[in-house]
Amino acid sequence: MDIDGYTLTLINAGDEFSPTPAINFFVNFDPSVRDDARGDLDRLWAKLTDGGHVLMDLGSYPHSQHYGWVADRFGVNWQLMLTDPTGDSRPMIIPNLMFCGPAQNKAAEAADHYLSVFPDSRLAHRVPYGQATGRVTPESVVFSDFQLYGEWLSAMDSAVDQPFTFTEGLSLSVNCRDQAEIDRIWEALSAVPESEVCGWCKDSWGVSWQIVPENMDELMTRPGAYETMMGMSRIVIDRL
Repeated sequence: MDIDGYTLTLINAGDEFSPTPAINFFVNFDPSVRDDARGDLDRLWAKLTDGGHVLMDLGSYPHSQHYGWVADRFGVNWQLMLTDPTGDSRPMIIPNLMFCGPAQNKAAEAADHYLSVFPDSRLAHRVPYGQATGRVTPESVVFSDFQLYGEWLSAMDSAVDQPFTFTEGLSLSVNCRDQAEIDRIWEALSAVPESEVCGWCKDSWGVSWQIVPENMDELMTRPGAYETMMGMSRIVIDRL
């Protein structure tokens, strides 16, 4: 599915894993590009909260005059924000990684590793807490954003204990040009061998990745490709 140029892939699976707030999505409503940005935000909020669960009430906060955080009826978390039109331009949808639980205070470490792995990458902003409070250290990250392969992501360290962490319920997908790129990225990210299956791997911080060929849809139409893939950990294109 496509949301304002951002592609999300939805798949059916069992009940082994569920989405958690550790991976959520910023939805930026920019008054400089939308005629009724606040109204659009309110209408989306009404739809997402229908059957969902509000984590932060819709209202005014230091980082936004109009903001709220909701888990929708399917457990997917969204942060809706009216952005400052005088600030730097950002896409409407940005995945956000919240480091907590076993990954507490690892946002900067993880982001630096991701930036070293992917080409066409850059760090835009990184704001530290500046003082120890709750679960964070002065060096912990209150907010950062960066680009991998030109795609925007953001990351933060939770300031309080959380009863969740990253799961396979939400993953990040990387479409690779060839086997060499699959192999390089897989070697750089995969840190939990028992989680390697069908092109999925888990990194040192618990984030799940799908490292797949960019023509995966076409490959899956070949006779026996699905059955072959189910027996793989890392995808080997020639075997498909």
